[in-house]
Amino acid sequence: MTHGKTGREDLILSIDAGTQSIRGALVDFRGNLGALVKTPIEPYVSPRPGWAEQDPAYYWEMLCRTCLRLFETTAKSRDRIRAVTLTTQRATVINVDKDGTPLRPAIVWLDRRKAEIRGVLPAVGSLLSRRIPVLAPIREVLQDCETNWIRQMQPEVWERTHKVLFLSGYLTYRLTGEFVDSTGNIVGYVPFDIRKGQWAGKRDLKWRLFPMEKEKLPDLVKPAEFLGRISGNASSETGIPKNLPVMAAANDKACEILGAGCTTAEIACISFGTTTTINIQSTKYVELRPLWPPFPAAVPDQYYTEVGVLRGGWMIRWFTEEFGLQERLEAAEKGVSPEQLLDRLIRDVPPGSQGLVLQPYWTPAPEKARYARGSIIGFCDVHKRAHLYRAILEGIVFAMKEGGRLSERKNGTPIQKLRVSGGGSQGDSTMQIIADIFGLPAERPHTHESSVLGAAIDAAVGLKAFPDFPAAVKEMTRVGTVFEPVDQHVAIYRDVYERVYRKIYKKLLGLFREIQGITGYPE
Repeated sequence: MTHGKTGREDLILSIDAGTQSIRGALVDFRGNLGALVKTPIEPYVSPRPGWAEQDPAYYWEMLCRTCLRLFETTAKSRDRIRAVTLTTQRATVINVDKDGTPLRPAIVWLDRRKAEIRGVLPAVGSLLSRRIPVLAPIREVLQDCETNWIRQMQPEVWERTHKVLFLSGYLTYRLTGEFVDSTGNIVGYVPFDIRKGQWAGKRDLKWRLFPMEKEKLPDLVKPAEFLGRISGNASSETGIPKNLPVMAAANDKACEILGAGCTTAEIACISFGTTTTINIQSTKYVELRPLWPPFPAAVPDQYYTEVGVLRGGWMIRWFTEEFGLQERLEAAEKGVSPEQLLDRLIRDVPPGSQGLVLQPYWTPAPEKARYARGSIIGFCDVHKRAHLYRAILEGIVFAMKEGGRLSERKNGTPIQKLRVSGGGSQGDSTMQIIADIFGLPAERPHTHESSVLGAAIDAAVGLKAFPDFPAAVKEMTRVGTVFEPVDQHVAIYRDVYERVYRKIYKKLLGLFREIQGITGYPE
């Protein structure tokens, strides 16, 4: 679809509906963010232990509030907007009826409820549960699948469900009135063929693992393709001009990778979000673990692998809330983030935090034991809160290094440099820690709002402002400050990683099991 020529003063409205906030930004075709509004949101509510839900209408309300605030200060820019694009958190599921009305609260990606295996595959439930350990990943996805749980526990909701949408599909419907989504957003337990970029074929096993009628799924287009136009209702509620084209982007991590310019396997993208991740984008389909597929990239027909710490960025916010009152108050006065001030706090703490070592499995990844937990070892009387904060950062980056090594082996390509996006990239000390632990240059993109920029790149390509993605990435992304590794620090971190960090999990696993047996926690 051709949308006409774009000028140097034209803009894209890029919306990022993440876990902690909703952002709205006006991005030009050189990759500059002329204006940005961030609206903090409540990530979820927990009506029962382990559950994570949110009212779908709340997301829409916060999106509307974000756009209206953006246009309050940039009213003259509205006429320069040529398209709207949207990126969202992954795998948050919303069931809607024929009118697009949600039938129950959204099940947020952090949810831990479990479906009953036998309710999905009765004949092999016992087999999957006990007799074939190699099929453990299948057992996990059967239990973790949100729609399996809904079909079992809320059959009346399932009966009334017209469409099963991810948050991206729901917000797209609210913007355009169309049940359509980008293939770049299909991350979760649904019958999707990631290799082909479409819903799975009739005989695909995924229809047995995630039973549902194909009619309950939205139509799909590829990133950079046309999703629909801003409806009259959406225009009146958001302030976005009516009939503007809405261009498909991808999930927030995929857009973050694209916005950081990490489009080849030699450049790894480290992202400090609620889940801190190390991602590698490639044209190759690579499974880091058996039966664990890669994710769809923001570039059509490409993929990215990921290793993450589920509560990496959350741990930083936890420290800020529990121990960073002074920095929070000062940050409010100066209009900066508390993390920027905490970065200053750790400058005098030497690499290795004077023997304090942290392993960040506060919420263990799927490949770890469910009863595993995080740990901090090496406390002594010299340690203060600055040491603890630095140990948190070092522990998260150690986990990223572990993921980077796995990614290199599976992709068959050595990582040569790192790009760091998200709030964590704003701190110089954090960037230096990353460079020193990896022993590689750590590059800060020109904006830490990489997911917003990545979505805008998708829209720019869709508008034909550039002939292809390489041209768009070259024009709209660039590197800011580069942090080179310090040899002395690299040596210290290499020894801490090899001789201490990598051994902690196995040595403490038995004790974690005992803690679970005694206290009943985690459930």
